[in-house]
Amino acid sequence: MFKKILVANRGEIALRIVRACKEMGIAAVTIHSEVDRFALHVKRASHSHCLSKKPLEAYLNGWRIIECAKAAGCEAIHPGYGFLSENAEFAEACNKAGIIFIGPPSSVIAAMGSKTASREAMIKAGVPIIPGSKGNLGSIDEALSCAEVLGYPVMLKATFGGGGRGIRLCHDAAQIRQQFARVQSEAEKSFGDGHVYMEKYITNPRHIEVQILADHYGTVLHLFERDCSIQRRHQKLVEIAPSPQLEETTRKLLLDYAIKAAREVGYTNAGTVEFILDKDNQPYFMEMNTRLQVEHPVTEQITGIDIVQEQIRIAAGEPLSMSQDQIQYNGFAIEFRINAEDPQNDFLPSFGRITRYYAPGGPGVRTDSAIYTGYQIPPDYDSLCAKLTVWALDWPSALRRARRALEEMRMFGVKTTIPYYLEMIQSTEFQKGLFNTGLVEAHPEWLRYSNKSLPQHKAAVIAAAIAVYKI
Repeated sequence: MFKKILVANRGEIALRIVRACKEMGIAAVTIHSEVDRFALHVKRASHSHCLSKKPLEAYLNGWRIIECAKAAGCEAIHPGYGFLSENAEFAEACNKAGIIFIGPPSSVIAAMGSKTASREAMIKAGVPIIPGSKGNLGSIDEALSCAEVLGYPVMLKATFGGGGRGIRLCHDAAQIRQQFARVQSEAEKSFGDGHVYMEKYITNPRHIEVQILADHYGTVLHLFERDCSIQRRHQKLVEIAPSPQLEETTRKLLLDYAIKAAREVGYTNAGTVEFILDKDNQPYFMEMNTRLQVEHPVTEQITGIDIVQEQIRIAAGEPLSMSQDQIQYNGFAIEFRINAEDPQNDFLPSFGRITRYYAPGGPGVRTDSAIYTGYQIPPDYDSLCAKLTVWALDWPSALRRARRALEEMRMFGVKTTIPYYLEMIQSTEFQKGLFNTGLVEAHPEWLRYSNKSLPQHKAAVIAAAIAVYKI
């Protein structure tokens, strides 16, 4: 087993990995930028190194990160999610430097990073893919011809895209002519590759993903599925495990497809195979994420398996210690991404100082966060500041616990998505577990909440009144 690991990330996920290392008796070294010098992942680590005054460079300069790991005597690097976690060149550079990259081989990252290459791999594995172009589209004319065959609407997508970027929905030929160059440009700027391909657009599908674990000895296991259908502009907001309304035959099919996909590409470590389901419950492979997912806590809550610790054990060369039959799920878990955003102002980021923070507690409540009272949320990074996860034995109980936890949560000083979620979970669709990717857009009334009715607002008013009375 490793004695020391460098965590090449920041925020809540860096802190999550640091904690996993401590529980395994492994020293955790972190990195940070100048703006993150007071962050919790810096304070909780064995020690931390400031790699740059520039906010992003500290976490994106692979050469400097590797040199830091070597100087600190680290045997492995955990990339977390985002930043360099799905960068095949970084993974290969770690390997050449004699440092273990905690993730799949660089060749698998490269292959699955290409949406066209991953589609070809799934065809070989017998996993259904969304109808689309056979490869990259070289011109607008080629895109128009492909769209005529597929039928509108269609999606223009960046070949090496991810995170909801480099995607445009086109309902006719005019929109393809308008959007083709824009998608190419966005792909080049965001991913360093301007190639574009096309897929048939599936209207309001369900987005279901399967968590997998694979060791170096041929064992591939699934940890059941997560429903990630609640999205806004292709960005996940809420995740649920298991999917409340998924038929057992469909569940078994998705789990089998995920195992086939992993075996086809020679996958090792933790990964996620993402699918969409159309209105007829027909599943289609969408992509494979070759890293730890933001939403991994819901899977941990229903299975009792620490995915981060399993990642570390696999990377250290240990075989998986459980069989598929030993992995069972129990109850329901819901994760809310608490973003520092103002939902009523088009979800505009709301950065600033946290004047008061209180994480909810009690049975079945988990908070993954790296913020604290007095913490200054910098404008240089993603707006995610906490993940609130609740678990209960059945769906109605999970819903009641979710509401209680959201009402208990206090985060003053910035706008957050908490009041928006309180509106969302009271909807008929959420109560019945009827999710699809068009749900958020179909309910603009969720944005009409009043902060004055929130328990945290009432508490603030009372506190202010008491303060005035004392004066």
